[in-house]
Amino acid sequence: MAVGTLLLQQPWTWLCFLGSFLALWWAWRVLESAWIIPRRLGPALQAQGLRGTVYRFPFGDLKEFARLAAAARAKPMQLSHDITPRVNRFYYDTIKEHGKISVTWFGPTPRVIVNDAKLVREILANKFGHFQKRKNTGIVSRLSRGLVSHEGEKWAAHRKIINPAFHVEKLKKMLPAFAACSNELITRWVGYVESNGRKEIDVWPEFQNLTGDVISRSAFGSSFSEGRRIFQLQSEQAKNIVKLINSLYLPAYTLADAMM
Repeated sequence: MAVGTLLLQQPWTWLCFLGSFLALWWAWRVLESAWIIPRRLGPALQAQGLRGTVYRFPFGDLKEFARLAAAARAKPMQLSHDITPRVNRFYYDTIKEHGKISVTWFGPTPRVIVNDAKLVREILANKFGHFQKRKNTGIVSRLSRGLVSHEGEKWAAHRKIINPAFHVEKLKKMLPAFAACSNELITRWVGYVESNGRKEIDVWPEFQNLTGDVISRSAFGSSFSEGRRIFQLQSEQAKNIVKLINSLYLPAYTLADAMM
């Protein structure tokens, strides 16, 4: 009986051992990604002359980013073209405090902010392949597929396909579609005023509709009314993902981005 009991318990012993090993391995990966590596990267970046925020375990600057964004949205919008303090308060404050080239932390991953036009041009014109785009993971990757997220040969292939569509001569042929969409918008606004004498118009959704109409007519030859549902779904998807990013602070989300 003792031998039978030992044989019966042995598989469970191995399973417990395997589970403990996997738990320790995962804990080490989390510790390495969320603590050891950021603590090494911080001084290394400072040694290169890059100033910025100090890494805070485990979310970096994500909570501060969301707090400042919520505080900015809670205040009335000023009648000014200087919209940066409202649109991206965190980066605005970081650049103001640490300079045009500064470091922030997206979870345990450092991000270098470059606010110098000449340096940005030099980075984007780099032909040695040192400039890499941030890899989006999880739900964010569903929204940012395409030329903006591709690299290497895949980027070159997509650029080759898209580039002819933006040739000057082809853009000139789209002008009638642009004019027709703009005329419809102005006619609709004139109708609002004529029927009521005076009307306050929220131009944001109006320009969203105008953009969708222009894209539909110039690219697909269809009116915006036929593709309205598609644009609405895309807009809702983008809003939900942005809302999720601004409110979700799970270690699995931030650490997975660093470990991928």
